[in-house]
Amino acid sequence: MRIAVFSDTHDRYPPGLPERMSGADEIWHLGDVCAPEVLDAFAQLGPPLVVLQGNCDAEESWPLALELEREGVKFFLTHIPPSSVPRGTQAVLHGHTHVPRDETLHGVRWLNPGCITRPRGDLPPSFAWLTVAGGQLTSWELVRV
Repeated sequence: MRIAVFSDTHDRYPPGLPERMSGADEIWHLGDVCAPEVLDAFAQLGPPLVVLQGNCDAEESWPLALELEREGVKFFLTHIPPSSVPRGTQAVLHGHTHVPRDETLHGVRWLNPGCITRPRGDLPPSFAWLTVAGGQLTSWELVRV
């Protein structure tokens, strides 16, 4: 399963981004969408679109956090990096910091795709491809935009 992951659109995204995510089995947005209509082009791609509420979002129908299992891998998705995660979590995905992250702490992988519109420092905008198969997170590929 191949999942496109992005965060912190803040009302916009670079031209061509939805097309770059075509072919995804799912698309995950980790919060700070701001204007819900920004998601229209991604929803029209067809795969399920999972959206979390960020600290800049007013859309209360989006969850603040979500526990998901895909291909036997247990994920915890949230916008702001949490201080603790549910038992059994194998990977935490978050946004908010506008900085990409891939590190393992106490056996849990922490991943952040960076920011698609306003990255911090000299970093370029980015999103990521997450691949899971056979009960394992097989790859996390950061894509600079």
